[in-house]
Amino acid sequence: MESLRIITEEHQNLWRIATTLDLVADEIDAGGKIEAPFFTSVFDYIEQFMDRSHHAKEDEFLFRLLRQRSDEAAAVLDRLQAEHKNGPELLRDLRAKLGAAASGGENNAAFTTALRNYTQGLKGHIRSEEKDAMPLAREVLTADDWAEIDKAFLDNDDPLFGGKARAEFRELFHRIASLAPESIGLGAHSAGTLQPGAAPGVGGDVLLSVKGMESCYGRIKALKGIDLEVRKGELVALVGANGAGKTTFLRTLSGVQPMSGGQIMFDGEDISRLRSDLRMRRGICQSPEGRQVFGPLSIEDNLRLGAYTQPKGQVEGDLEKVFSMFPILKEKRALPAGTLSGGQQQMLAIGRALMGRPKMLLLDEPSMGLAPLLVEEVFNVVKTLKAQGMTIFLVEQNAFAALAIADRGYVLETGNITLTGTGQELISNEQVRAAYLGM
Repeated sequence: MESLRIITEEHQNLWRIATTLDLVADEIDAGGKIEAPFFTSVFDYIEQFMDRSHHAKEDEFLFRLLRQRSDEAAAVLDRLQAEHKNGPELLRDLRAKLGAAASGGENNAAFTTALRNYTQGLKGHIRSEEKDAMPLAREVLTADDWAEIDKAFLDNDDPLFGGKARAEFRELFHRIASLAPESIGLGAHSAGTLQPGAAPGVGGDVLLSVKGMESCYGRIKALKGIDLEVRKGELVALVGANGAGKTTFLRTLSGVQPMSGGQIMFDGEDISRLRSDLRMRRGICQSPEGRQVFGPLSIEDNLRLGAYTQPKGQVEGDLEKVFSMFPILKEKRALPAGTLSGGQQQMLAIGRALMGRPKMLLLDEPSMGLAPLLVEEVFNVVKTLKAQGMTIFLVEQNAFAALAIADRGYVLETGNITLTGTGQELISNEQVRAAYLGM
């Protein structure tokens, strides 16, 4: 039933967009300006992703087979598919009202009313699919049905849902997050690109091997013999509740927190006794929990500090790569980093780590405290970096989002690794679903 997982992930994404549009509508009603490029980017995303791909895949495979297996399905699916069919017309109406409001300013109320009606309909549609159609599908579809549906949804060469299409959808979403008002997005004047250019990694060889890692705060043992490994080109997630020891593990790995026992092998070298700065020079670069930007320093100086150990000749080119991903950082490059919003600071923290040209990028709670739109944007950035071959170790309390993009994952509880497996194996694990996914 991989297809249902994919659909649910997309529903979560679309719900974030609907919530964002409601918030922007409130700002407009309170006297805010209508940012036409932002709304155009949202409508382009809905048209290309939802109306052309998401709905088409459901209609052709899931809903078709569901009608064949259940007489009860028609009552639900007739309404859902009518909403699929009416979607493009509703979107054209929204574009027309946007044009009228953006040109004159006298039709703002008509636009925001239509916008709220649209988001209300979108949320209702998602609820119906999740609460009515999908439970029925789980009940009546056969193993052969699921094999056919999953094959279509997982076809990497498929023009609707293949790798190329997913990259295009990430770019469209990146544009939305970049152009969204600063209160809920990045607030940039241009969108940039998530494709700064990098050679994909080969993968396969073990890059990091941790055996028996222990670390203490006074008499309290925070890590109690951690064993894990990360291979080149992998995205590995470490998930767990608050206080489980996730940040302590990253601090110990990067050398900031003392290790009282165990061994760390990185790229074939024992780095257990190396200082933190020497580990960074070996290629372990971290985006820390809570951003930890240098507030009084300019944005550009924060980025340059990330490249402190790198040859001067490559710094300018690396700066432009970061700026191409996050145009807001270029637009504000001379301002103090402390003046940035939380989302902008998170992108700065990630950009600063990338300036060190990491062999392995450590991300500590990158989605913490961010607006829904930017949560998805952070994970889209991570997906893009992974697609370029970067090795990533991701620590996240948002277990579902982390495991959904991870090659492998580890579950940490009170200083111990209790479960490990592929990201999808852990998402499907009943213990993990109950404890961390709220399912």
